[in-house]
Amino acid sequence: MSVLSVPLTPELEEAIDNLLKWGIASNRADAARKAILKLEEDAAIQVVIESEQAVKEGKVISGDLRDFITRPSDK
Repeated sequence: MSVLSVPLTPELEEAIDNLLKWGIASNRADAARKAILKLEEDAAIQVVIESEQAVKEGKVISGDLRDFITRPSDK
């Protein structure tokens, strides 16, 4: 496991203190780990939302991928 040292603004320190006070995190490192995991989860959800929007807009291809691979290119 590696260690990361990150400077925090007073606002971020207060936010972490609130997470500890509310029982959401057990210590500062736990709060940081949970925040990183939440950010990763939010990014994955955003990818799904964008993919669903692309489907709604018809920005997808459909069919058998093998057909696309074996089809001669149009030149």
